[in-house]
Amino acid sequence: MPKPDVRHSGPGICFPGRNAAPGCAALTRELGGEPAGTAARMTSWLLVEQPGSWGPDALEEVLAAVFPAERLDAARAAGLRPLLIRKPGRHVREPGAPRAVYVASGLPGNRWTERLDVADLDELAHLDLEAVAAGRRGHGEPVSGPLFLVCTHGSKDMCCAVFGRPLVASLAQNHPGRVWEVSHVGGDRWAGNLLTVPDGYLHGSLAVPEAELVAKEALGGNVRFENLRGRTSAESAWSQFAEIEVRGRTGLRGLDAVLAVAEESRDEGRSVLVEAGGRRYEVVVRRRAPTTSGHSRCTARLVLSGFVAESVREV
Repeated sequence: MPKPDVRHSGPGICFPGRNAAPGCAALTRELGGEPAGTAARMTSWLLVEQPGSWGPDALEEVLAAVFPAERLDAARAAGLRPLLIRKPGRHVREPGAPRAVYVASGLPGNRWTERLDVADLDELAHLDLEAVAAGRRGHGEPVSGPLFLVCTHGSKDMCCAVFGRPLVASLAQNHPGRVWEVSHVGGDRWAGNLLTVPDGYLHGSLAVPEAELVAKEALGGNVRFENLRGRTSAESAWSQFAEIEVRGRTGLRGLDAVLAVAEESRDEGRSVLVEAGGRRYEVVVRRRAPTTSGHSRCTARLVLSGFVAESVREV
């Protein structure tokens, strides 16, 4: 059987041959997709180490064995995001080895991470999910500095594995102990996705050099606005986009140097009030009409839209 024609574009990134559609993340890059304002809302996290391969429903299967559905639903509604993590390149659990579990809060002014190791997942049944979701500490040992979580959940979408694995390999080599593979964080088309905890910033469409720059900024207590999908604790996608727009115009990089504090509907868009560097800006945001689309192997048709800043003025 003849081998399929494959075109390569950089290490670890491959595209199907001429007669096959590209993956959604590859197509998004080709079409010039802008990730600003696409991060899922997350104000706190429960990160559970789960070595081995992950099926599409691995997270829900692990959680269902420990937590009643109503507890999880309430915590999620309050902003808690449960995720599975595993060590880079090590997908087999050593017999008797404890599992790492992290809980964290990403609220501005109340960012923290704590770790607790468990011999059995049943030990998590006593974890106070409501307290974690509310940003209250006291569940494990404090962890200093950020964790870098790279989505490699290939059974959800192969693009996450294809674009994520080169990122996690490079970051793990340069930042040992801080890097984990993570289950689906949303937005396959923006792979490779890198979530920084507890900073609460999600970047997308990253190549290895860009991911390293994101990590460098985070270690210095800053955030890189290029390739930024958004601050996950922001109230909405509109606020995420407005913050990124102001960061780009002012050059402010501090984690809390730019914060959306209010928004209101305006015609078909939103007016977002952003505090930045001791000043206030009104950003009028509108949805951009879909202008580009194409077929990918991940979805029947991929349509790109997004946001646009109609105006930005100091108030």
